[in-house]
Amino acid sequence: MTKLDLDFVRTQFPAFSEPSLEGQAFFENAGGSYVCKAVIERLNTYYRQTKVQPYHLHPVAQRAGELMDQSYQRLADYLNVSSDDVHLGPSTSQNTYVLAQAFAQWLKPGDELIVTNQDHEANIGVWRRLERGGVVIKEWLVDAQTGELNIEDLDELLTEKTRLLAFGHCSNIVAHLNPVAEICTRAREAGVVTVVDGVSYAGHGYPDVSALGADIYLFSLYKTFGPHQGVMVIRRALAEQLGNQAHYFNEAHKRKWFVPAGPDHAQVAAAQGVLDYFDALHAHHFTDPDASQGKQAELRALLHTSEQALLTPLLEFISHHPRLRLLGPSDAGRRAATVSLLHTEHSPQVVAQQLVDQGIQCGAGHFYAVRLLEAMGVNPDTGVLRLSFVHYTSPDELNQLLGALDKVC
Repeated sequence: MTKLDLDFVRTQFPAFSEPSLEGQAFFENAGGSYVCKAVIERLNTYYRQTKVQPYHLHPVAQRAGELMDQSYQRLADYLNVSSDDVHLGPSTSQNTYVLAQAFAQWLKPGDELIVTNQDHEANIGVWRRLERGGVVIKEWLVDAQTGELNIEDLDELLTEKTRLLAFGHCSNIVAHLNPVAEICTRAREAGVVTVVDGVSYAGHGYPDVSALGADIYLFSLYKTFGPHQGVMVIRRALAEQLGNQAHYFNEAHKRKWFVPAGPDHAQVAAAQGVLDYFDALHAHHFTDPDASQGKQAELRALLHTSEQALLTPLLEFISHHPRLRLLGPSDAGRRAATVSLLHTEHSPQVVAQQLVDQGIQCGAGHFYAVRLLEAMGVNPDTGVLRLSFVHYTSPDELNQLLGALDKVC
């Protein structure tokens, strides 16, 4: 198994050489990752050289459009979908909202939608609002102790009236990895459209969306080393069925269909900087430069292995601590590297502040998963202490975190 060259990785992120961040261990990646230098450089170049209306006749506008097109194509290659299936909007929350409005025109009174109470509210609330038009909302409920979804419960919810199932690849609180491919297969056999929120997963490795079988897959670039944009994959046939949600005269421009305000040209063009980084990461660690899905699988395995090496000792520390309660599975192999904790004596806010005082960047709150916390008997007003990391986190930073936890807890 190839071992991640952490020194190489960290040279690709300017934050690690930023004097103002020296000594700070970053454990709030689930809220937004550091940005790789290739994205910053592409943003800089775009604003200096091509900050014009793209796709017009003059060469600068043509170049601007080419850069945007490259981002769509390269993202599609990494996700193993067609470039026509990729849409970039201002955020995943905004993308999901537009998507729900599109479905509202397609659904009829009495049609059923299934949502979980495990997801971020962005993939729950927009669908629940469709009740106003007569759509029936059914809930796929988590186990109150574990926060996990039982796939067998789904079979009881699916009926001939079910039109859509919205669920997460993994929770931003309990971090359990849902069996997406199996869920999508069951939904597809029932004729149900799947909307998968991958925001809490994609930072740990871009998925093969075709292999997952999702009809719609969403994630955020700003949580995956890029600019503040949301990626939404919609299968072409489904997009055609939903139709244009933008200005009527943009009917011929399908990349604008689900971005009514129009794309952020510079950020779309710079999005491929994440793929520049992934390409460099692969070239540094593997001898085969092939850009096929084999490459993406190798990268996912590389990132996963590096994270597991830190997640395992963190979970072991928590399991032996008398005053810390872990939400979600204690088995590192069943979860992402996002860890939510409760302290038996202090609020998450108090513990978070004490960790911040020790140089640990972390967060406390409900993180837009209010329904999940309520289901698990956790007060969403105080929420949880959340610690999250990705492949660029170092063993020294983990030791800094463990030392700080030992001191304040």
